[in-house]
Parts: sequence; C-alpha cells; structure tokens
Amino acid sequence: MQVRLSINGEQHEADVEPRLLLVHMLRDVLRLTGTHIGCDTTHCGACTVLLDGVPVKSCTVLAVQADGRSVETVEGLEKEGKLDPIQEGFYQEHGLQCGYCTPGMMMTSHALLKSNPNPSEGDIRRAISGNLCRCTGYVNIVKSVQHAAAEARTRQQAARAT
Repeated sequence: MQVRLSINGEQHEADVEPRLLLVHMLRDVLRLTGTHIGCDTTHCGACTVLLDGVPVKSCTVLAVQADGRSVETVEGLEKEGKLDPIQEGFYQEHGLQCGYCTPGMMMTSHALLKSNPNPSEGDIRRAISGNLCRCTGYVNIVKSVQHAAAEARTRQQAARAT
C-alpha cells in the first residue's frame, strides 16, 4: 500500500505491506533510528512517537494507520541547531543512563509540556507512567522535565520581549 505522511515536518511516501508497524517503517524504511524498539508489546514505551501531537507507541500502530497524518520523532526535536528544551533538560539534569528509554521519554514529555507548560511532579510522573526505565529510578527524568518546563517558559518570555 502507498503511505504518505509528514514526519518531523517533511513529507514522505513509501510502499509498505499493510501489516508493517509504524516503528519498522520509521527505522527500516526511512532509516530514522532514534525511535527504539523495546518490547513490541506496548509495555516499555521506548518506541513512543507523536501522532498528530498525541503520544503513541509506534510498535502497535500500523504504518497504514498513519497515512495522511503527522508523526514527530525524537529526530525532529532539535531545530536549527538548537536543542529542544526537553533535550536540554535531559542533558542538564542527567535524565538518562543507558539511554534506551530516552527517545520515548522525551517524546512523551515533549507532548506533556505542549499541553501543560508548568506540570507538577505528579503530572510528570503520570505522563511518563507508560514508559519504563530500568536504570534511573525516574528521579532525574522528572528533574529533566521540570528543567525543560522552566527552559521553555524562559524561551517564550525571551521571544515575547524581542
């Protein structure tokens, strides 16, 4: 089947089998390997991307279901050589160890901050509850999201001032 979709703001087309999962289209067909495959059962969240702005586990979405839609992956966070606040937060607050869960955590957190620019710790923990991390204990991930929220607010204030 022919699939057309926007990925990180760029239009892509591909011929895919109807049963191909979105995660495999991203990684194997389009070579966007930032989205990780962890469990193939929706339990870990490593494959989380944004589909029309909503976090989804791409190991359970068929590529054909994304036809005509917008997909955001971790590769699309950085803009014009500048890290997204969530990337900056993970860097500054040491929000990763092995890094395997990081793309999914970042995409989930990015969506949270778009809908709630000043989340509480509870809000953050609820948002990332569908993403598993075996290394960090989540403390630095929460700090990373809090840092990102503050950084995003600072950037918005600076943009308004100019």
